[in-house]
Amino acid sequence: MPIRYRLDARAPEGHRVAVAIDLTDVTAPTLDLIWPSWVPGSYHLVNYVRGVRGMTARAADGSATLPIERVEPERWRVTTRGVRNLSVQYTVYGHQMIDEALDVTSDHLFLNAALAFPWVDGHLQDPVELQLQLPSDWRVVTELEAAGGAPHTYRAPNYDAFVDSPLDAGHPLVLTIRPGGIPHRICLCGEGGNYESHRLEEDLGKIVDASTKLIGESPLTSYTFFVHVNDVPDGALEHATSNSAVVHRRIFVPAERYEIFLATQSHEYFHLWNVKRIRPKVLGPFDYTKAVPTGLLWWMEGTTDYFSDLILRRADLLSTRKYLEAAAEIARRFLSFPGRNAISVEELSRIAWVDLYQPFEETPNQSTSYYTKGYLVSLALDLEIRHRTETKASLETVVRRLWTEYGKPGRGLEEGEIQAVAERATGLELGDFFDRYVRGTTELDLDRFAQLAGLTFGPRPKPPDDDSPEPGYLGIRFDDAGGWARITHVLLDTPGYRAGLSPGDEIVALNGAKIPYAKFEKELESFPPGTPVDVTLFRRGYLRHVAATTGTSPPKKYRFASREGADALAQKVHQDWLGTAWEAPKPNP
Repeated sequence: MPIRYRLDARAPEGHRVAVAIDLTDVTAPTLDLIWPSWVPGSYHLVNYVRGVRGMTARAADGSATLPIERVEPERWRVTTRGVRNLSVQYTVYGHQMIDEALDVTSDHLFLNAALAFPWVDGHLQDPVELQLQLPSDWRVVTELEAAGGAPHTYRAPNYDAFVDSPLDAGHPLVLTIRPGGIPHRICLCGEGGNYESHRLEEDLGKIVDASTKLIGESPLTSYTFFVHVNDVPDGALEHATSNSAVVHRRIFVPAERYEIFLATQSHEYFHLWNVKRIRPKVLGPFDYTKAVPTGLLWWMEGTTDYFSDLILRRADLLSTRKYLEAAAEIARRFLSFPGRNAISVEELSRIAWVDLYQPFEETPNQSTSYYTKGYLVSLALDLEIRHRTETKASLETVVRRLWTEYGKPGRGLEEGEIQAVAERATGLELGDFFDRYVRGTTELDLDRFAQLAGLTFGPRPKPPDDDSPEPGYLGIRFDDAGGWARITHVLLDTPGYRAGLSPGDEIVALNGAKIPYAKFEKELESFPPGTPVDVTLFRRGYLRHVAATTGTSPPKKYRFASREGADALAQKVHQDWLGTAWEAPKPNP
C-alpha cells in the first residue's frame, strides 16, 4: 500500500507542524496508525505521541469525513467505510533540540521521523514517501533518497529506514569531505560555534579513514554528520548512514573539550558497523511498541566506546598518554559505583530499559553503566587476546569476523553468541573470561590485564612534595536544595551508609556549624578520616542529629603507567595495541 507523508513547516508559530498521511488502494474496513514508543539506538520508552493534536480522517477527494478514534495511547483507528483513497491529518508540537528530536522554529527544522509520523499497522515494511513544504530559501540535508517530482520529496524502502534517516532544514553550514572517495557531509546547525571548519574536515576525515581501515571496508555510498551547536548539550545518536549530535557551542576549544567531541563522533561513526549492521537479532526489524531487551548492549555500546578511543589513537588524534588517561578516567568512574559487580554486564544490558535510563537513589549500589563496564571488559579482552596469541589476533580480529559473518550479509546475532565468534576468530578458548567478566560478576582486575601490555593500573600517587592531610569522606552524593546540601545517594558500605544517612536528607550543619551547599564539600573534607561528626539535617521536614565518623576518600585519579621489567611479549603487545614503543618507567626525581 503506497504511504505518503506530508509535513508543512511554513508556519512554525507555536512550534507546530501540519502533517498529512495519504493512503491509496486501501481495502481493509479499518486501518490503525501507531506511534513508536522508542527509536533505534535509544533504549528507553518515550511518550513521543504527546504532542499530537487534531487527528481527523477523510476521503482523499474530500467527499466524506471518516470516523477516527484513539483506541490506545499510541494507536488511532480509522473506519474506512469502503473508501480506498484517504488522508489523515493532524498537527505535532516540536520544540526540543536533542539527538532524537522534532524541533520546529522560524529558521530551522530538525526531524527524526518517529516523533512526527506513525506507521500503518501491517505495513511497517512497505515503501514510504515524504514531501516537505518549507520556506522557499531553506535547504534540506538528509540521507533519504530524493524521489523527484515535487521539491523536497524523499523516499525510503520501509518505515525502519525512514525513522533511521533524520533530516535538517534551514540554513545549515555544510562541509563535504571525501575520505576513501565516499562523500561525507558535515552539517553544522546553530549559531556561535567556536569550531574551525578546516580542522573539522581534517579530523573527521581521519576518524573515517581509521575506522574503515580497522574494519577493512566501508558499507557506505555517503554519510552525514549532523552537528547541532546549542547552549545545552545532549549527546548523539547513531543512524545507518548518519549520526545526529547536539553539542555545546563552545566544545571545539580548548583541546580537552574538543577531544570529547571527537570521541563522540568516533563512537557514533563506528556504530555504522557495530550495532547498525553487526546487531542483535532482536534489533531489526524493530518492534517499536515495547522494550526489546538484549544481553548484547555491553558489546554494541561498551565495545563501540572502547574502539572509539582506539580509533582516535590510530588516527593520531589522541596521544598514547592521553589515550591512557582517558581509559583511567573511565576506570575511575566505574570503580566509584559500589554496585559495579552486583550483576553481570550481560544482565546490565538486558535491564537497560529500566536501569541505565531510569536511575534512582539506589542505582549506584546495585548497578553501573554497561557503557563503562563494557568498555573495560573489552579492553581486558583485547589485551588477553593480543597476549595469548602473541599479537597474531586482537579484538579487531573479532570485530572484522563479526562484520564478514554477520554485518555484511545482514545476519543478526543470537544472544550470547559473541564468545563463539571470538573463539573462531582468534583460535582461543575464551569460556573462562566470559564466565568471569561477561556472564559473571568477578571484579575486573585491571592491573593484571594492564601488565599484559607492560603497564600497571592503580591510584595516581600524590606528588612527593604534597603533604596536605587526607580529606574526610562520608560516601554521599548531593545537590543544591535552596542553598543546602541535599543527599541524592548514599553509597554502600561507606561512613554515611553506616551512620544511617538517607537520600533526601538536607544537611545544614556539621558539628554545630552552619554549612551552606556552596561550602559543604570543602568543609566536609576538612574533617580528617576517623573524625566524629555530628551531622545536623532535616529529614522529611524534621530536624535530626546523626552521629557519623569520617572515612578515607576513594582515589580521585587513577593511572596506567609503565611497569618495571616488562618482558619482550608485553612490550610487543603494547606496541601492537597503542602503536607506540613501550617505554621503561622514569625514575622519580
